[in-house]
Amino acid sequence: MAAAVLASVVRDLHVASSWVVVASNVGAGLWALGAHWRPALRVRALWPFVAAAEVSIFVGAALGAGVVGADDIEAPELHLFYGVLAIVGVGILYSYRSSSPWVRERQYLVYGLGGLFIAGLCIRAMVLQR
Repeated sequence: MAAAVLASVVRDLHVASSWVVVASNVGAGLWALGAHWRPALRVRALWPFVAAAEVSIFVGAALGAGVVGADDIEAPELHLFYGVLAIVGVGILYSYRSSSPWVRERQYLVYGLGGLFIAGLCIRAMVLQR
């Protein structure tokens, strides 16, 4: 009985976290894109917001692993695939952070498009869950 309740809570947290992941990455992506064209948006608060949006992906993945473990189910392969791609996307974005002068000059554009791409991957994972 307690295990079923725990599994249900973890599942609900995973679903809620997926919306946080999408909303925060869309917000970070749009803010960074705006900052690419409007220097007034290039405020210090942007980067902690981007970092929080990216960390939310790892929290959602951990909760997803908890769902699989608590419910003793097998996650749909494509759902898992797009979730892992989102995590890899964060790694790729971080690796490009200061790797070349071209990227440094366009870091807001790179992070803006990257955030929207990651949000799209997460939306795709959500759609495939059903």
